Amino acid sequence: MKANELSNAHVAALFGHDEFHRRHIGPSPSEIAAMLAVVGASSLDALIDELRACRLCRDAPRYGPPLPHEPRPVIQVSGTARLCIASQAPGTRVHASGRPFTDPSGDRLRSWLGLDEKTFYDPARVAIIPMGFCFPGQDAKGGDLPPRRECRLKWHDRLFALLPNLRLVLAIGGYSQRYHILDAGDRVTATVAAWRSILARSRAGNGPAILPLPHPSWRNNAWLRRNPWFDEQLVPALRSEVAALLPED
Repeated sequence: MKANELSNAHVAALFGHDEFHRRHIGPSPSEIAAMLAVVGASSLDALIDELRACRLCRDAPRYGPPLPHEPRPVIQVSGTARLCIASQAPGTRVHASGRPFTDPSGDRLRSWLGLDEKTFYDPARVAIIPMGFCFPGQDAKGGDLPPRRECRLKWHDRLFALLPNLRLVLAIGGYSQRYHILDAGDRVTATVAAWRSILARSRAGNGPAILPLPHPSWRNNAWLRRNPWFDEQLVPALRSEVAALLPED
């Protein structure tokens, strides 16, 4: 099987073993070798190098027109990361900087998490994996286009198969939630409102716990005003989860 032909069944089989997702120790050498064999990469670093060189959406797009600008995949990851921020796609500022969340959305997100920039940008502790790795462009009204579907199909199953140390995934926005949460629907509000049950159910499984969040963009200011329970209930729980997972040095 070619590396880019990894099926959901193979990933499900890999993750289906109770011993595979042991929560307090890392994977054994044999488990690492098995993961690498399934994803068709010699190492996580090799897979990331391949991802950073990807030009699929510009040169051979499968969904929609070619990307109108030079691709610049943005990702932060390491095999030791315990927290994953599963976001949507880079915006214009992140596309320019090449670093995730270098914008007001990042300021708000770090405030929600209770993390300083040093910890937030430490790949040994925090992975930042958007559903689309490149800035997708803008629509006629100046809003960002959705994440390109090519990224999810080509990269995400392979990438997450090599991150067995993750303990918490923050699924930000509808695209991320529909990938990470099995029964997530199209309504972000309903998914985020069910955060307690989603967190409890995912924590009882073999993989990392999952917590759904809205996007921290200013475009969601009205949503935050309409849903005060988010700041009053979810954000304190989020900070508690993150503080327990990433204790201060």
